[in-house]
Amino acid sequence: MIIGLTGGIGSGKTTVANALRERGYTVYDTDSAAKRIVLTSAVRVSIEQLLGKDVYDGDTYLTSRVAERVFADPGLLQRLNAIVHPAVRQDMLDTASRHQAVFVESAILYESGFDRDCGYVVAVIAPKPLRIARTVARDNRSEEDVRQRIKAQMSNCQLRHRVNYVVENNGRLPVPVLVDKLIRHLQKNNVI
Repeated sequence: MIIGLTGGIGSGKTTVANALRERGYTVYDTDSAAKRIVLTSAVRVSIEQLLGKDVYDGDTYLTSRVAERVFADPGLLQRLNAIVHPAVRQDMLDTASRHQAVFVESAILYESGFDRDCGYVVAVIAPKPLRIARTVARDNRSEEDVRQRIKAQMSNCQLRHRVNYVVENNGRLPVPVLVDKLIRHLQKNNVI
C-alpha cells in the first residue's frame, strides 16, 4: 500500500514523516529521491540536452541555475518535470514493491501525479501564520518569500477536500501524539 503524505511548506509534513520513520515505517521522500535521481546517467543526459551541460558542476546539480531558467519559462519547467517525475515515480514504485506499506512524502503529490499511485492520502495542515513563522525560522527566508511560496501551493481547504485523512498540526498537540492518532486511524481502517 502506498500512502501519500502531503502538505504545504511549514505544515510539519517532514516532522510527521520523521516520526513515522522513528516508529519503523518506510517513508519515501520524493525531494531526496529527485536530488539523487538527477545525478543518474540517463536522467542527467536528458537534463543536459534540455538545459545545457552547465547545470552540472562535476557531480553537483546546480539547483539555483536550473531554477533561474525553468521558473522564467513555464514550458521549460514542464519539460524538466517530464524528465524527473517519471524517474522518481519508477523509483518510488520499486521501493513500494519491496514493502507492505510505504508513506510517500511529497509537497507536490497532486501536481506531480504521484497521488494516482496512492491507495490513501494524508495531508498535514497548519494555520498560515504558524507555517510562515516555522519556515522563516527554519529556512531563514523573508516572510514575503514564504507567503509567495504558500500562495503557489494548494490551500489547506483544497487539500482537505482531496485527502482521506488530515493531521491538524496547529501546535496544540505534540507531533508524536498526532502521529500515534494517525497510525491508530490507519490501522483501524486496514490501511496499514
